[in-house]
Amino acid sequence: MRQLFRRALALSAAVTLSGGVLAACGSSDDTGGNGSDGGPIELTIGTFTEFGYEDLLEEYQRLNPNIKIKHNKTGQGGPYHQQLFTKLGAGSGLEDVVAIEEGHLSDVMAKASLFNNLLEIGPKDVTADRWLDWKSQQATTKDGKLIGYGTDIGPLAMCYRKDLFEAAGLPSDPEGVKPLFETWDSYFAAGDQFIAKSDAAWYDANAQIFNAMHNQLPVGFFDTSDQLVIETNADIKANWDKVTAASGRGQSAGLVAFSNEWNSGFKSGAFATKTCPSWMLGVIKNQAGPENKGKWAVTDAFPGGGGNWGGSFLAVPTQSKHPQEAAKLAAWLTAPEQQIKAFGKTGNFPSQKAAQTAPELLEKTDDYFGVKAGELFAKQAAKVGQAQYKGPGDGRIQENVTSPALQSVEQGTSPADAWAQVVDGATKIAK
Repeated sequence: MRQLFRRALALSAAVTLSGGVLAACGSSDDTGGNGSDGGPIELTIGTFTEFGYEDLLEEYQRLNPNIKIKHNKTGQGGPYHQQLFTKLGAGSGLEDVVAIEEGHLSDVMAKASLFNNLLEIGPKDVTADRWLDWKSQQATTKDGKLIGYGTDIGPLAMCYRKDLFEAAGLPSDPEGVKPLFETWDSYFAAGDQFIAKSDAAWYDANAQIFNAMHNQLPVGFFDTSDQLVIETNADIKANWDKVTAASGRGQSAGLVAFSNEWNSGFKSGAFATKTCPSWMLGVIKNQAGPENKGKWAVTDAFPGGGGNWGGSFLAVPTQSKHPQEAAKLAAWLTAPEQQIKAFGKTGNFPSQKAAQTAPELLEKTDDYFGVKAGELFAKQAAKVGQAQYKGPGDGRIQENVTSPALQSVEQGTSPADAWAQVVDGATKIAK
């Protein structure tokens, strides 16, 4: 998920389905046995925000009448992961299947002994090579344990308001805007042109831009030895300087992502561009509303070429009383045909290779944006060569340190003072 801004609202249907159905990947009727009392086996699954699983869980129970599933869904990812780690520490209370957002995965990997190795308890035909290499590598421990089955990824594109671009004298068609979004320098330069002729802001929030830029870096807050490198990684500070300079020139709307003001900003035209991982399309449609259909557009251009923002995993804690049945459920939910169905409901882009090349995905269209959304984001996903390593505390640094500090710059704090707060806050989390 990367980051915890992912899927933070109930999303409306993201695409129009077309084409056939993939052949089943992983049997759904091989869950044998019953509960200790002879009745159905009861499984619990914990997720946050929107995974698009409601209909899929009903389908799984129809296919497996000996399984009864209880779905515990938390509205926001932050509180969800706080509860997850509390239950891990207590040794009780966790669901049989738990979702883990990529920003918190490193903290889970540090507690790998509390999770089952899916290579041992999962269906034998479900192997790590079904996923993009970097996706499965993220959930594989140094000694080879696979802790989680990958759900989605968040390939990045750029969304923008065509009507606001036209009013400011900028090109507005998806091909014409590509030079504006070629690099971050061209993006911020276009922002200066835009705000000179518009009352709207260029982008929604400093943190949203910074997070996208940060996820493109080969090395993030931590190196692969889990050493905090925020002070020595010059690329992080360079991104910080570019974003805060742009907001100092008036490009940021200064909104807090997923706040009421941010939500209404999509409808009112408070900002002209939005960094768009695939799941963001549903957010925009839900918040901008049907009256703005045709005003929002998406292009397969993105500054710096592309990147990934978001994505989660399904894991089976050792607390589970039914680990094999739980692993079969997780394997089924993350199989290609189910990932494609979830994309159709929420815009969560598949992480399995077979799903990304399936006609059922590539032919999916999004009438709101007027594009083949599956094809566009498949193209963007191909640009992600290797996901950035996330060290322990990475998600907390983003949520609790960099994002609030960037917001404080929008409210008047000097970039230098805010950066000092970032370094101090990250250092405390990394200890």
